[in-house]
Amino acid sequence: MATEITCPMVGKIVKVDVKVGDKVAEDDQVAILEAMKMEMPIVSPAAGTIKSINVEAGQEVEADAVIATLE
Repeated sequence: MATEITCPMVGKIVKVDVKVGDKVAEDDQVAILEAMKMEMPIVSPAAGTIKSINVEAGQEVEADAVIATLE
């Protein structure tokens, strides 16, 4: 079953740290979000393999947007 990695708030993706096929552990940084002039890490909620990435650097995102999925 796929696990979604979501964005905690509205902002801009500054950097994506993973690619499809990468293995990640729980709490590994997946991307960096810029919101309210601060940069915040977006971390994986579980261990798994990155199945898809739905954002790219520079993209504006809404709160709860799915930025990637794990399998």
